[in-house]
Amino acid sequence: MADVAVIGAQWGDEGKGKIVDWLSARADVVVRFQGGHNAGHTLVIDGEVYKLSLLPSGVVRKGCKGVIGSGVVVDPFALLAEIDRISAQGVNITPDNLAIAENATLILPLHQELDAMREGSSSGVKIGTTKRGIGPAYEDKAGRRGLRIVDLADLDSLPGKIDNLLVHHNALRRGFGHDDADAGALLEKLRAVAPKITPFAKPVWRELDAARKAGKRILFEGAQGVLLDVDHGTYPYVTSSNTVAGQAATGAGLGPRAIGYVLGIVKAYTTRVGEGPFPTELEDAIGQRLGERGHEFGTVTGRQRRCGWFDAALVRQSLKIAGVDGIALTKLDVLDGFDELKVCIGYRINGEAYDYLPAGADNQAAAEPVFETMEGWGGTSEKARSWADLPAAAVKYVRRIEELIETPVALVSTSPERDDVILMRDPFQD
Repeated sequence: MADVAVIGAQWGDEGKGKIVDWLSARADVVVRFQGGHNAGHTLVIDGEVYKLSLLPSGVVRKGCKGVIGSGVVVDPFALLAEIDRISAQGVNITPDNLAIAENATLILPLHQELDAMREGSSSGVKIGTTKRGIGPAYEDKAGRRGLRIVDLADLDSLPGKIDNLLVHHNALRRGFGHDDADAGALLEKLRAVAPKITPFAKPVWRELDAARKAGKRILFEGAQGVLLDVDHGTYPYVTSSNTVAGQAATGAGLGPRAIGYVLGIVKAYTTRVGEGPFPTELEDAIGQRLGERGHEFGTVTGRQRRCGWFDAALVRQSLKIAGVDGIALTKLDVLDGFDELKVCIGYRINGEAYDYLPAGADNQAAAEPVFETMEGWGGTSEKARSWADLPAAAVKYVRRIEELIETPVALVSTSPERDDVILMRDPFQD
């Protein structure tokens, strides 16, 4: 058996929720290892829809344990609200089925305020963040002034730690023309939330180590996508964490050998939310058709996603960077009914040919896609569960993508329903 890490291989929103749900039905432990509540997964189980942001997908399944690793930044107020919302749907969330790394960094209200100040400023680069405080919280973590889950267990030491944090934040707030943060009000909020959060705090590295020794199946659940990785994505239009598979080990507290198989989730076309380069973007009726058929709106923000043709050059690049063993190709059914389809196989940048997207922001903005045109299909791929159920041209499309990205297709998803999957390779058995 192989423990599996699931990551997005584009700019996020690839349909990880369904695939993680499909895999979590066979997992004993599901671990979130990076990001925060800026990413959402939608699960549909027995007709019930669950929208998760911080909670690992496994918590909605009986007998499966959810773990929030130290690589995640945790908004305690948002987490409790999510627990209340999911509990109202009949899911009992307790310290028995949810563990939070005691060394995970907290997102505080002042982080969200700073995020909004930056995005609303008339100067600087607009990243298009969700304004949920993710980036500022990671900054404080790296700056070694952040508050952590474990700090909520020692309320007597909190005032000094808050004062240390505010030395930095108040200087920034004054620069934006805002008043200093209220240390007393923040302390009272944390005092109120601490008794509700600390029962979940655990040394999760020990629990995960014990699970591995017991032969339990562990599923590592990533958020966002490789192209939003702070090191390897389209910088500066990226998230604030590492989204590649290697982060699963670091953000969970296990060594890299714990990850037996890396499954990259890849949408059959391309979408992106927020600012930044997008070589294959379609700002026409075709792009609008993709968005409408694919219901391309963010789970967390409701923002409409930008849509474009599949970019094989960029996906190949992200799969190699992330060490992906196989992909799950999602939303193939959205392409039903197109007369022809285009796939990007490279770029022209200032007259020069590239088979990858270079790191420089100017080059990325200037990249012009080189397309290969393929035959569309008039039949339907929706709800297909075997190759025989697919139109012949759809099979050719999948096989051509497999060749271009130089990575095998392990699964194909053909509708939002969890069982509408064509399985070629079982990640847990690879």
